[in-house]
Amino acid sequence: MATSATTDQVLAPVKATPSLFADYATLFKVRVSTMVIITAGAGFYLGSLRSGISPFNTSLIQALVGITIVTCGASALNQVLERKTDLLMHRTANRPMAAGRFSLTHGLLLGFATIFFGSLYLTYATNLLTGTLTLLTAIGYVGIYTPLKRFTPLNTFIGAFPGALPPLIGWTAARGHIEWPGVALFAVLFVWQFPHFMAIGWMYRQDYADAGIRLSATQQPITWAARSTVAQSLFYAILMIPVSLWPTVLHTTGYIYAAVASILGLVYLGYTVRFARVTLRDPDSDTSRQYARDLLHVSVLYLPILLAAMMLDVKGRILF
Repeated sequence: MATSATTDQVLAPVKATPSLFADYATLFKVRVSTMVIITAGAGFYLGSLRSGISPFNTSLIQALVGITIVTCGASALNQVLERKTDLLMHRTANRPMAAGRFSLTHGLLLGFATIFFGSLYLTYATNLLTGTLTLLTAIGYVGIYTPLKRFTPLNTFIGAFPGALPPLIGWTAARGHIEWPGVALFAVLFVWQFPHFMAIGWMYRQDYADAGIRLSATQQPITWAARSTVAQSLFYAILMIPVSLWPTVLHTTGYIYAAVASILGLVYLGYTVRFARVTLRDPDSDTSRQYARDLLHVSVLYLPILLAAMMLDVKGRILF
């Protein structure tokens, strides 16, 4: 979607300049990277127990270090590519690349170096498949998903593929090959992303529209944007329930996990329905945005609780 926004329309930068440490934390998207580490660690844990070995070993640390390095590099390159659009959005205008505190050369060198050496280290420390999958995840995120955000709302669907790979990568780091339980972990994270990102898109729809980023939430008219956002949120929230039970069907987890997953799925769906009802009725209201924020908070709690239940009730466990 075309935009007439210019840098003159951006609110004045925050007066206090962030510290160098804070700038690197922003460049590496520490909160997002933390979620990647958690999901990859869960995949490694489950894969290790499948092999009958303790998951708490040197290989776990090596795998998580390599995954973290590549994730940080992908986040850095993402902000290099989006430095101009970030400047057009109030919530991202003070990022170090957008604000010019880091040079383009600095961002490029840091991003490419960490992705390359992180993937190389993963291949050495774990196996070729894990290193390759991690490299492909970074390429998909930076080279495909990020540019597509300017052209089509389908970027959310396409970006969900690299976004869902960390638990499968953790699984392959422990097992050395792709198996159905690892694919089930991928599916759980893939489906989980949609209500999560639809909520974010709706909360910041004006920011994204000003920057020319194509999302379901930025389509015109607003009634069409609301219907598209709600339809996707509801579809994937409903799908989340059977998909979250797939590990039990594969005998990776027990029935306690299945009960927890069902309850969590119904809660996730309930908050999605709550958001959907008010958004369809009054899409431009503060209540709609507040319910989107509530859905976002629930989604952030849902995933680690689900993974914890999965890890505590995994079949063949040797520690609990």
